[in-house]
Amino acid sequence: MRNTCILLLSLWCNPTTAFMVGTNYHTARLTPLPTQSPTNLHAKSNRGASVQSLLTTNRATVDALSKLSPDPIPELTRLRFALAFPSRSEATAALRETLAYRSGAGLPIVTAAQTAVAEAISGGGWDNEPVRKAAPHANRINRFITDKNILTLSTQEGDLLYVIRASNIDDSQLMRTVSVEEMTDFFLYVKEVHNLIANERSIRTGRFCEVIFANDISGVRKPPDSKFSKALTQSSNQYEKLYPALAGPTMILNLPFVLQAFIGLIKPLFPKTVQERLLFKRAPVLARQKELTPLSDFKLGEREKFLREIQIILK
Repeated sequence: MRNTCILLLSLWCNPTTAFMVGTNYHTARLTPLPTQSPTNLHAKSNRGASVQSLLTTNRATVDALSKLSPDPIPELTRLRFALAFPSRSEATAALRETLAYRSGAGLPIVTAAQTAVAEAISGGGWDNEPVRKAAPHANRINRFITDKNILTLSTQEGDLLYVIRASNIDDSQLMRTVSVEEMTDFFLYVKEVHNLIANERSIRTGRFCEVIFANDISGVRKPPDSKFSKALTQSSNQYEKLYPALAGPTMILNLPFVLQAFIGLIKPLFPKTVQERLLFKRAPVLARQKELTPLSDFKLGEREKFLREIQIILK
């Protein structure tokens, strides 16, 4: 029983991608990914740091990376690569590979995301419908991802907070409607959207923005669908390679009492880049929600209570 629970936890609670669904700038959806991240990446989080200070400290590498393409490479993008890799040569190799992806196989996905985000903010706020509609195969995928199971909020400090209740995702039925390749394309599109939002916010506020993952494992009784898991793995293999220094703390919330004594055994199941940012905590406000929908409603009060709960956990 103990080994089964640990296996389920390891499969569901390594988040490295997200679903973008919702009605405003701070409402999106995420799902976790079972993967192994590159071992040469730094584990340190720079969440909340001054962008200007980070640029000053890493100026030599940031400037050197600009020479990899005749087209301008956003400074925030170069900064994330400089922060994520221990040497300039590794950062250079990783960024060169990313540029090849973005101008080659990933170009349709990157272009679609950029166009959708531009349309979403054209009215001065955030209209999420253009982003939802532009996602690859969204007409089949979006109906399985709702605010009942995956939700994106914004912390008081300005980071992106992805809340996942895996037990509410009907991944088996979802994978009866799409192929592994189609699901992978969808994941990669969402990553690009999230990267655009995080970078825009970092530039606008001067505060380095990261993605915080809140995995609520309440009700998890079985591993993810095998095809769903394969799609997650294929896309997650590129997460930190294509979008380094984007992931922040990973919280495993509401761990069953029977497993709390085995945290020492569970932690090594996660990639090394996640382990140093891993938190196992109770979140009573989250636990009492039968679904995540109330957390997206400003009027109910549960949203603010939950955000305060997360703020305390992160401190």
